[in-house]
Amino acid sequence: MKRSYIGLTLGALVMVGAVLSLPSCGHDQKLVSLAVSPSAGFVFPQATKGATGQFTATASYIHPPATKDVTSQATWAVDDPVVSISGGLVTTNGSCGSANVTATMPEGTGGASNIVIGNSFVTVNNPADPTCPGGGSEGTLSVQISPVGSGTVTSLTYGINCPSVSCIAVVPSGASVALTATPASGESFLSWTGCSPTNTPACTVTVPTGGAGVVATFEP
Repeated sequence: MKRSYIGLTLGALVMVGAVLSLPSCGHDQKLVSLAVSPSAGFVFPQATKGATGQFTATASYIHPPATKDVTSQATWAVDDPVVSISGGLVTTNGSCGSANVTATMPEGTGGASNIVIGNSFVTVNNPADPTCPGGGSEGTLSVQISPVGSGTVTSLTYGINCPSVSCIAVVPSGASVALTATPASGESFLSWTGCSPTNTPACTVTVPTGGAGVVATFEP
């Protein structure tokens, strides 16, 4: 009985030693993908020098699984000098064009030769210049809310969600955009400027080349 007990004990110690000798998963963390946001890129409606937009890079790892914001650690690059980029912050140089945006990082095993890449793009427009992307065939729709903070304006197409996301959209010249005004608590819709009908919360604006401006006015 005593010998059997000793044998079992030694067997257990051997198993523990074998487990401890296995490579630690935590010391072999591997980057498997980079996601650059916004994945649909930025569209600057005008070629305004110094205009900026922020990209972010999110890394997915295994061994162990993890997701991290690595915007400040990634190496950023663009393939056209229409913009510059640093730390994910893209800045226009005042001319129009488009550029691919890449974020790269070593995968974590195998050294710097194993690189993981995330992609997006940026476009700088000037609707009045036919040599620019979409030039001569696009217009910029801008939305204002008066007074500020008194309500919101959204669209089903082209991404207007003002003021929380975007109050500017670049749309094909001649396109019609349906807008809906929603008053804030304690406010009521009053009227539209630049959109019709002017006296209902829902209206439609047709955007010409060069753009159109719309104002939604609310009152207590």
